Amino acid sequence: MIYQKHKVHIILTGDTIDSYYNGINDTLKTLQHFAVPQFFELLKIDSAEFIFSEVCMKDSRRINEEDRKTILQEIENSAAEKIIITHGTYTMTDTARFIKANPKSAKTAILTDSTIPITGFPSSDAPFNLRFAFANCFTAEHSVYITKNGQMFDAEEVQKFLAEEKFASVYINNY
Repeated sequence: MIYQKHKVHIILTGDTIDSYYNGINDTLKTLQHFAVPQFFELLKIDSAEFIFSEVCMKDSRRINEEDRKTILQEIENSAAEKIIITHGTYTMTDTARFIKANPKSAKTAILTDSTIPITGFPSSDAPFNLRFAFANCFTAEHSVYITKNGQMFDAEEVQKFLAEEKFASVYINNY
């Protein structure tokens, strides 16, 4: 049987998902190389052709307008209609809203990250979040979304609640 593989472009920006725990300083340190591509290679998904772009390796609090423009340019120049962006949670909503406010083509872009690094932690939420974003990129309409911990939000409706370390809809009373 012959079938066409779906192109999925994964844009990498660093932060927790591509970090490791430094026990000496009790902090997270950014890896020198991205771990997410290896994760997708190990999944051996035959229905997709993955394209990876490394935009930056930053804590999301350091992502600026130039980085957002570069992310947007990667999306616009991509041959794929399905885009997954790894992005730290501190400014993920800012980047999602920036992308949604500046569309030049109809694509589905999903931003995701993790609370625990993908490397070195069996209990990391990264594998689940990446798989969830991947699955949803095929069913979601062309727009910009954030996925985290089994939930998907439109870029305009989502808010991060820092104290609770979660994302929620601004349209639903979450408390």
